[in-house]
Amino acid sequence: MISSDNKNSEDVSNKKQVIELKSSSEIKILRKAGQFVAQVLDVIGKAVQSEITTKYLDDLAEKEIRSLGLKPAFLGYRGFPAVTCISINDELVHGIPSKKRILKEGDIVSIDLGIIYEGFYGDMAATFPVGKISQDAQKLLDVTKESLNKAIEQVKEGKRLGDLSWAVQNFVENSGFSVIRDYVGHGIGRKLHEEPSVPNFGKPSSGPRFNKGLVIAIEPMVSAGDWQVKTLDDGWTVVTEDGKLCAHFEHMVALTEKGAEILTSL
Repeated sequence: MISSDNKNSEDVSNKKQVIELKSSSEIKILRKAGQFVAQVLDVIGKAVQSEITTKYLDDLAEKEIRSLGLKPAFLGYRGFPAVTCISINDELVHGIPSKKRILKEGDIVSIDLGIIYEGFYGDMAATFPVGKISQDAQKLLDVTKESLNKAIEQVKEGKRLGDLSWAVQNFVENSGFSVIRDYVGHGIGRKLHEEPSVPNFGKPSSGPRFNKGLVIAIEPMVSAGDWQVKTLDDGWTVVTEDGKLCAHFEHMVALTEKGAEILTSL
């Protein structure tokens, strides 16, 4: 889920950002939080199929989170009315689950969820196919997911934020898609959204340097059309202005002594 504080169409990689580096003990807790949120998202992803409602998936997510003794991070966050953000086809982020939203064969559905574990946050997102999808939709999912891998490869000591941002932008645009510019990734820890803002576009060798203890949520958001988006009348759901498909993948990543570590993995 993206904080409105991180909504910015400018290149934020050169702005001064105070980054709170995490200790090894804090990363240990965040690692567990990441594993928990990955576990819940895995359950939800396996439940995705045609003719079910997004409210059903949201209820399932809450049941899983509560059964683990955790708290849902999104419910009530800045007034958000659900446990998960579930966005279909041209909806980018912040889709509100509803009994009226029924998944259909050929849809793609992005699910973003967060949990709170021992005072720390876990945050993860992925886009799932509903049954058999078009080749174009599958390519969009593949490119978006791979752009996340390209970003993670840049999480090394001495690298800069702009290197990560450019890696995403360069790969996505060379693949024929557009990077959404109005919403970005973020630092994460005791708060759901911390510095630095992590845009998916930028200039190489710009922005703050990466150091051990960095923990960020990297989340490429990619459109099959133009990058412009708008918010619907519900005040939450963000869609592409041209109605084109979009996809969203997110991992929490820590920079440790061993290098980049994906915290949201099973």
